[in-house]
Amino acid sequence: MSLATLHDLHRPLGSTGLTVSPLGLGTVKLGRDQGVKYPTGFRIPDDAEARQLLALARELGINLIDTAPAYGVSEERLGPLLRGHRDAWTIVSKVGEEFENGQSRFDFSPAHTRFSVERSLRRLETDCIDLVLVHSDGNDLAILRDSGVYPTLAELKREGKIRAFGLSGKTVEGGLLALAEGDCAMITLNLDDQHELPVADYAAAHGKGILVKKALASGHVCLARGIDPVRASFELLFRHPGVGSAIVGTINPQHLSHNVSAAAAVIRQQRQ
Repeated sequence: MSLATLHDLHRPLGSTGLTVSPLGLGTVKLGRDQGVKYPTGFRIPDDAEARQLLALARELGINLIDTAPAYGVSEERLGPLLRGHRDAWTIVSKVGEEFENGQSRFDFSPAHTRFSVERSLRRLETDCIDLVLVHSDGNDLAILRDSGVYPTLAELKREGKIRAFGLSGKTVEGGLLALAEGDCAMITLNLDDQHELPVADYAAAHGKGILVKKALASGHVCLARGIDPVRASFELLFRHPGVGSAIVGTINPQHLSHNVSAAAAVIRQQRQ
């Protein structure tokens, strides 16, 4: 087996019972090209290209896939694309944010949360979503305390429709509360922004899951000069014992292979 794969580097995501590859595949670019903050434009891949990308990800040892209702048609596309291979993937989706007519709107109510999860189950053609995160608008504490979204996700977990739940938030306070009352937090962590590190510290101490978004600063870090910015980013992330996996949203097969190679090299070196 090539050293440049992640097959033997999977790890538990906190105490969720899920085992994940240290890199996950983000799928914004499979479903949406409006209102996205990337340094360069892109074209949404067609089904053949998307299928090849997913096959390459699996070949490289990636088993984690991240989607959301706010990612345009990402969920609807993934259902058929993953058909026959559902068991090979740990699927993360979201609730709370809808993206319609080029605009985001947010609804964290119990009724919408349940509606959203059941719609995601249909779209993804599965009877259980591995992890559902609340797609925060930034008001993390108010959402968790006042909206009823977390109790609803806990009900859906008891019903077996989801395996674990948490928050994709923007604040340290929100991340800490999300972990105290749930299973996982998705935090921003990269060379430019480390303000949510206390959330990862809490997760490491309490056996909770951490996923990292914007690990490469939405691609902006790739514009840096000098050292390999991807490798430097992964050295920062995987040095932390709380980090389970970093979600990377590339649709470029060469970038995906390079990311996996860099992550595998960093993790193996850190283990020595």
